[in-house]
Amino acid sequence: MGIRDWPEAQRPREKLLRYGVRSLTDAELLAIFLRTGIKGLDAVQLSQQLLEEFGGLGPLLGADQDTFCSQLGLGQAKYVQLQAVLEMAKRHHQECLKQDSVFSSSHLVKEYVRQQIKGHQREVFACLFLDNRHRLLAFEELFYGTLTEASVHPREVVKAALKHNAAAVILAHNHPSSGSIEPSAADRLLTHRLVKALDLVDVRVLDHMIVGDRDVGSFAESGFM
Repeated sequence: MGIRDWPEAQRPREKLLRYGVRSLTDAELLAIFLRTGIKGLDAVQLSQQLLEEFGGLGPLLGADQDTFCSQLGLGQAKYVQLQAVLEMAKRHHQECLKQDSVFSSSHLVKEYVRQQIKGHQREVFACLFLDNRHRLLAFEELFYGTLTEASVHPREVVKAALKHNAAAVILAHNHPSSGSIEPSAADRLLTHRLVKALDLVDVRVLDHMIVGDRDVGSFAESGFM
């Protein structure tokens, strides 16, 4: 039985229109994107199978082209479509953060940082540079490292903050090896050093975010700042 034969209230598109996008499961959202299934599987069944094979929505969305296109029901056209959708989401978040204070959009900031950094196979250290109303001026990836660490030079962070004429910054990096959002002792020490260095040029460090496999951790929310 295909999706068209389901009760109308259970079909993903009709369900979204009636109850809102948050009422849909990951498989139902993916099914709307895929639009069609394959022989023997409707779009929702195919989506559920893909989510199980990839280990969730995050790994599927972050898969490289070869891995993505190797799966049944996917291909180059779907990969291009997906990249366009993800890039539109990034740009939308960036525009929102340029208009509003990051303090009024903590979830948006986390999602923006996650989308910018996710998928990197090595550690990346980045900064969000903000104006005096805490709106986004620029996002910049400053340092790259190995699977477990990146060397961060406070002087270069200060130079970048001055270049963007920033009044405040949010620091961000990922943990590609462990996938954890818990800060290490080295993370805390680095944050302390950057706070001191940036304070010398009157730039406040508002937060330090850690991007893990499935979530984004915040120093400020965890009481580390």
